Amino acid sequence: MNQPDVIIIGGGVSGLLSARELSCAGKRVVLFERQALGKESSWAGGGILSPLVPWRAAEPITALCRWSQSAYPLLAEELQASTGIDPEWLPSGLLFTDCEANELAQSWADCHETRYDTLACNDIAHIEPNINATLNNPLLLPDIAQVRNPRLLRALKLDLAQRGVELLEYHPVDEIRIKHDRAVGVVSRNHTYTAENYVVTAGAWSGLVAYNSGLPELPIIPVKGEMLIFDSPPGLLKHMVISGGRYLIPRKDGKILAGSTIENAQFNKSCTDKALEALSCFATSVLPPLKQCTIEKHWAGLRPGSPDGIPTIGPHPEVANLFFNCGHFRNGFVMAPAAARLLANHLLRQTSIVPPEPYFPQ
Repeated sequence: MNQPDVIIIGGGVSGLLSARELSCAGKRVVLFERQALGKESSWAGGGILSPLVPWRAAEPITALCRWSQSAYPLLAEELQASTGIDPEWLPSGLLFTDCEANELAQSWADCHETRYDTLACNDIAHIEPNINATLNNPLLLPDIAQVRNPRLLRALKLDLAQRGVELLEYHPVDEIRIKHDRAVGVVSRNHTYTAENYVVTAGAWSGLVAYNSGLPELPIIPVKGEMLIFDSPPGLLKHMVISGGRYLIPRKDGKILAGSTIENAQFNKSCTDKALEALSCFATSVLPPLKQCTIEKHWAGLRPGSPDGIPTIGPHPEVANLFFNCGHFRNGFVMAPAAARLLANHLLRQTSIVPPEPYFPQ
């Protein structure tokens, strides 16, 4: 392998989009992924392009989300044009059946120029006749979109291959070698690979990569989440729905996702009967026709948990050619385009798209 400009460690949505940003800037990129590309947290999530309760998100999260929300339509269009795979960017809207802080929500929406509709009970019955939920100041954010994350990940993989990015699946990075305050290589499968710059985007495993490399501990821990998908007919549900802290997501073909649980379980991704029952009861109580639908799949993923959900993006304070883009917690997909652009801003020494200080590695 000729020495690349950048080695990226981690092949989730953040790693793939970081590779795309740097490749588009003319950098030769090699990406290492411990398993198959995009098969960890990025595959396991729901693809809602918003924080679940956006008015309670920290401002640095909101800044990345808003930039990404504007970027997603063009990104989806470009990926479909280059690969023939439709990522199913869909502005299906986000409906809150119980908006306990309605005034706060409206104030946030006004401040961030986000459209919203306050709804009465009969409005819900009109726009979502199949919902049976306890309603308390329901609120609709009609412009919030979703993507079908497995399809977007497949499109990114093909797009990067077409751009000449070298994608090394099943190549776990055991350590980053540091010498004289510079990264000098990564060790994978008993081989050392070198580059000019190195980027850690390893999701829930980012802390382990840092620890194994003798670097200060990153504040990133694995947080398990379990989800279901129902084989339901098209039209049963039109909007994404948040009720009681959980959500339903209708896909373009009618299938409906129900999520999700939150559990500190280290690196255990096993599914539990308890979560299956809880998510099934939630979904069928909010949308009773789901009782007649088959649960097609039940799975779990490990989110990269971080303090306040604010990701770590930027250069290592002491290792000159080492960068991070990790710790996105529950908002990895919605923040991913902006986080990748901000990472590229640092590595390419460009002006940052948002103030960079809140994301600096500590």
